[in-house]
Amino acid sequence: MKKFKRMMRDLENTLAAASFAEEGEIDAAREMLKEDRKVLLAIRENQIDSKTFRYAINTCKRNGASLDILYISSSESLHPLLSESLAELQKEGISFRLVRKHGCLKQQIIDYTNATKEIIFAVTESSDNLDVDCAGKSGRLSDAWQNLKCPLVVVADHA
Repeated sequence: MKKFKRMMRDLENTLAAASFAEEGEIDAAREMLKEDRKVLLAIRENQIDSKTFRYAINTCKRNGASLDILYISSSESLHPLLSESLAELQKEGISFRLVRKHGCLKQQIIDYTNATKEIIFAVTESSDNLDVDCAGKSGRLSDAWQNLKCPLVVVADHA
């Protein structure tokens, strides 16, 4: 039933866009047909890198996507670099959503991408801990990590 409702909504949007296009309102028609695409930026409170933010912002611009920021933190306060980056997103006109979570970055990325189908990329900072399971066991990437629903981009800081 959910799929049917979504198909009906998509059909209504397509027909409305066609009506706008017939009247010469091409930009309005394009906006109506625009997909809801999102980039996921997954960061930890003590490992925030400006290069990773810049990569996520540029990816959003190139793909016409909004940004979901998955912020893994044990405190309620925002890291100063995160606050600066949020201001930059507003200045750039990129819509974003900040989602605070606790726990294992890897597991939170997997859970979030499984639950949010619009994610086209997941971006995170370089970390040796990405190959470590949440229980602390290192080794081969788990099946869940290998079956991530979108590409994972790891931004390395080689300064």
